[in-house]
Order: sequence, then structure tokens, then C-alpha cells
Amino acid sequence: MTTPNADLSTDVFIVGSGPAGASAALFLATYGVEVVVASKYGNTANTPRAHITNQRTIETMRDMGIEDQVMAEAVPHHMIGETVFCTSVAGEEFSRVRSWGNGPDREGEYIAASPTLNCDIPQTLFEPVLVRNAMARGAVFRWKTEYVSHTQDAEGVSTVVRDRMTGHEYTVRSRYLIGADGGRSQIAADLGLPMEGQMGVGGSMNIVCEMDLREWCENRPSSLYWVLQPGANTGGIGLGLVRMVRPWNEWLVTWGYDINQPPPEMDDQKAEDIVRNLIGVPDLDIKVTDWSLWTVNDLYARENMVGRVLCVGDAVHRHPPGNGLGSNTSIQDSYNLAWKLAMILRGQAGEGLAATYNDERVPVGRQIVRRANQSIADFDHVLDALGIDPADDDATMRAAMDRRKEASAEGERRRQALRDALELKNYEFNALGVEFGQRYESAAVVPDGTDWPVQESDPQLHYQPTTHPGARLPHAWLSGANPSAPRISTLDICGQGRFTVLTGTNGEAWVEAAEKVAAELGIELPAFRIGPAQDYADIYGDWGRLREIADDGCLLVRPDHHIAFRAHTAVDDAEAALREALETVLHRA
Repeated sequence: MTTPNADLSTDVFIVGSGPAGASAALFLATYGVEVVVASKYGNTANTPRAHITNQRTIETMRDMGIEDQVMAEAVPHHMIGETVFCTSVAGEEFSRVRSWGNGPDREGEYIAASPTLNCDIPQTLFEPVLVRNAMARGAVFRWKTEYVSHTQDAEGVSTVVRDRMTGHEYTVRSRYLIGADGGRSQIAADLGLPMEGQMGVGGSMNIVCEMDLREWCENRPSSLYWVLQPGANTGGIGLGLVRMVRPWNEWLVTWGYDINQPPPEMDDQKAEDIVRNLIGVPDLDIKVTDWSLWTVNDLYARENMVGRVLCVGDAVHRHPPGNGLGSNTSIQDSYNLAWKLAMILRGQAGEGLAATYNDERVPVGRQIVRRANQSIADFDHVLDALGIDPADDDATMRAAMDRRKEASAEGERRRQALRDALELKNYEFNALGVEFGQRYESAAVVPDGTDWPVQESDPQLHYQPTTHPGARLPHAWLSGANPSAPRISTLDICGQGRFTVLTGTNGEAWVEAAEKVAAELGIELPAFRIGPAQDYADIYGDWGRLREIADDGCLLVRPDHHIAFRAHTAVDDAEAALREALETVLHRA
């Protein structure tokens, strides 16, 4: 697009190059959209902030064809499977919690849910993968370029940015503006997005360092060591986290401080002292490479867009790192939004489709902010079970913790209380339902008149597959017509920036309808029959159990793998039903 008042024009302008912005650029560029990204920084992330990458995020990377690149940089699923609670890394352990689906009671559930597994990839390694592939597919990145202001009209958005090296200001004209400018988003503030909650509910510091912990970790590995220690002598609150970045010599240490007191005065020596206390080795050789202070937030936006300006990621949901939901939710925001903008810009959808991003992702933002903050609050149960106050001095705290070792009724009460408290941590470290159970209700979903299925298991801990409209398409392994080809997931035959029709052996009418409707609406709409001697075979019988439709029924799957429309059985006019569903979802009435 062009305008006489702009120095630069593009279809979509993104402000911010973190996980939300870089992934939005990757998705849009893959879909053939012209996109420019502005970052006020000179490069990608320089500290390994986000790290746990859940299965749903890996599925989006698989859809982009770069799952192998991500996994090549990651610490794999089996190595991140335990979370430790201890007095120091080299000291006494209270307990271990099997995490991220690595427990024998949970791993099968994770394997059944997805063609992928979760992993640990620090933001310093993940962002370059996103940016590199986005640029290779046509996205343009402008580094050291900061947002100044924007105005929008019926046709697009004019954004003023400043080159931080020269001070020169210029205007970028775009059809849409994506605000991916993080937890202090100026774009969200300029839009006046209504926020719920508060900023600065807690204080923390991050210390990035190099130290060799093989002696204490190699034979009893963990990716997260939660350390309980008196905090008075180090300006903390008695709770620290030692997080593996690369096994076993790169680490990120987090130490909480009292938000109601002035921030601690820090330097490299103080950072080293905090780390040595948490490791429990006074003469440990440590190289501090970075330290910073940050605040714990409990805030989400009740609206995440105004007109042609849409905010994603931390700009609209700000919370502590509990559950590993930060970058994952940010990337999934962009995955939800990108296909909608792409189809609007190609003239395949009406502009009203963009508003469904707000309707679908605001409830997700609310849920994950509450879940992450609740996971932090659940640590109080651990402290109560041990009978300690983090403000206690060393002798008082250690005496209280030792009570659980007593051969007495009080000792047993505390041991049981600790077991109960740590059971609650499954809601932080094994919340598969939170990660996969997101249900969309919007004008981009056609209801089929049925209620959502009742889930008898805990919906936060467990994922219940369903093809109810608005749900994520269940994963099932299939085989293709070529017997020598590898098996393929139901998710693999969908996505790729297009809608897909899935039906069974008796669903020829849906296949024929898809071809006609695709030609009429000018969209890609592949249709696949799943059954013996069909396009794909249900080799394990899992799809027959999960699909919740008859062999002559139909599922219309959106580009983001969510179900747009479901017909349980054949209908009198499949072509009319499919056309109506797509016109509704795409706002082409």
C-alpha cells in the first residue's frame, strides 16, 4: 500500500522483536504477507529469560517447517523432567516434583496429546531461529528503531518511529499495526486498553552466570532448583531459583526481594555472593555475565485491540514465569492472529475477522495470568508445611525445617503437609489442560448446537481432546497411501495457512463440496478422507475414537488447527453447508 505522507509502506508493521513479534513476523511472512518489524534493540535477546517451550508452541513451529531447528538448539524433554526443592543445590533436598509430563503417571498423556514434546530452549537461542526464518521468508527487520506514536484511519495506520542511532524520525504506513512491545507497552498505553490487576506485586532479580555444577547435577539432574534460605543478609525474601540454561555450566539465578522496600543495590560481587549462597559452595568459581531487577506483575487486558491496532504477548498479559506460560502464550497469540490478517489482506476474508482475535485470546490472557500468579502463591503452602517464615534468621529457619525429620506426631504431620503442598505444584509443572485446553468462542467459530463435553478429570491438569467447534484439532497418527512414508499427524495435514476439510470413507460429498466452494471463494481448501484405502488410514484406530463424527460427517479445520465447523453426519446439501460455514467464519456474508 502507498500513501503520500509515509516514508515506508507495508501490509503489517510490527513493533517488537521478542517471541510475540518475531513469531508474528515468521507466521505472516510464511503466509506471503509483506511485513516490517521495528525493534528498539540492536539484536535479539541477550539474556535467557523465557525457556520452557510447551507442545502447543512446538506444534506452531512444526507447522512452519522449523521444528527440527528449534529442537536442535533445545535441551530435550527427558532432561527437564524434575524440579527440586532444597536448602541449596549442593545441600539438602526436601523433595522433587516430576515436571513437564516426565512422570510415569503423566508422560503417556503428553505423548498422546501431540506429535511433539516440550523442551527447554532459552530465549537467547529461540529468538534467532524465529528471526532468521522470518527474514528468509521476506520479513524486514529494522533494529535500533523505537516506536514514537501512531494514528489510524479507516484504511490503515501511520506509525512514527525514531532511528536511535541518528535520531531521525519517519513514518511507516501499514494496513495493520501489531504492538508486540512487551510488558511496558507504549502502544497498549496509547490505545488506552482497559487493564485488570496490578503491576509490581513482587520484586525479583535475575543473575546470568557461568559455573560448573556437574559435580552436583549430572547424576541427579534438574532444570529448576527452588532454594529456601534466609534472605535477610542478601536483601532477599528467602526464596531463590537456580535454573539450568545449558547443562551444566550456564545458569540463570532468580532471587526475590521485598517489593515494599527500596530495590537492593547490586554489583557483580553481590551477585556472586547471592549465587554462592544458593549453590551452597563458598569457594565456587563463578562468572557473572549479566544481572537485572524486574517486578512480578498480575495484569491482563480486557481488550487487546482497537481498530487496526492489535497487541500481542506481554503487552496484554503480564505475569510471573510460573507454568512457563509467557513466551508460549505470546507466540500462540500471534499464531491466532496471523492467518486472519493474511486472509483479510489477500481479500479472502472480511475485515471483521480481525476482531475475533480479541474475542478468542482475551479469555486466554486472563486465564494464564491468574494461573501463573496462583502458582507463585502456592509456594506459601510449602512454607507453611515447613513451618517457616522467609524473614526468619538462619538458625530459626533451619530448626523449623528440621522438625519434619522428627520421629514424632508433629514430624509426621509436617511430612504429610509437605507432600500435600508439593502435590499442588502439579498445577505449575504439569498443567497440560491449561496448555492445550483453550476453547474459542467467537464469530470465527460456527456452533453445532451441542454443549462442550463435560470433563471429569481436572481441566487444568489434564487435556481432554474434542472436536467441538472452537477446540484444537485432536492429534492422531495416520498413515498415507505410500506404505514407505513415515506416519503423519492429523495436525500435519491441516494448518499451513489454509482451511482443511476432514471426513471419512463415506464423506465423498464433502470432498466434492470442498473443491467447488474453494473455487467459488478463491481459497485453498484441501479435503481428506480418513479410512482404509483412502487419503490417510487410521492405523491405530485413535482417530475413530477422537473424531466425534460419523464416517459421513465433516470437520472444517482453521489454519491455526482449531475447529471452525462440525457436521456429525451427512447433510442434504454439503456444498451449501460448507459455503455457509466458510462465509460466516471469514465474514464474507
